[in-house]
Amino acid sequence: MTSKSLSSRWALCALVAAAFAAPHGAQAADADAAKALAKKNDCFKCHAVDKDKKGPSLQKIAAKYKGKADGEEKAIKNMTTGPKVKLEDGTEEDHKIINTKDADAIKNLAQWILSN
Repeated sequence: MTSKSLSSRWALCALVAAAFAAPHGAQAADADAAKALAKKNDCFKCHAVDKDKKGPSLQKIAAKYKGKADGEEKAIKNMTTGPKVKLEDGTEEDHKIINTKDADAIKNLAQWILSN
């Protein structure tokens, strides 16, 4: 075996090992698609990326779920079931439900929010 083919095999092994070491489902969210869905659903009426409005900032939401295995699941549930939420002024109201049947788009939105 030549040193070139040996180094190619090692490189291939390293790539395969890196792929298996990456967390399952860890992929970058499509920020443009997520922002478009959020805008279409008036999410920015109550939320901003870096400051609290009527609701918490996306950064605050991301910090709340950071490191939690079920963070994405909880974010999706909040966007799809319309639970009562406590607002920054102390009042409560039903959270608006995302208006789409596209589960991948909702998952992408949750991933983008949690990446802030």
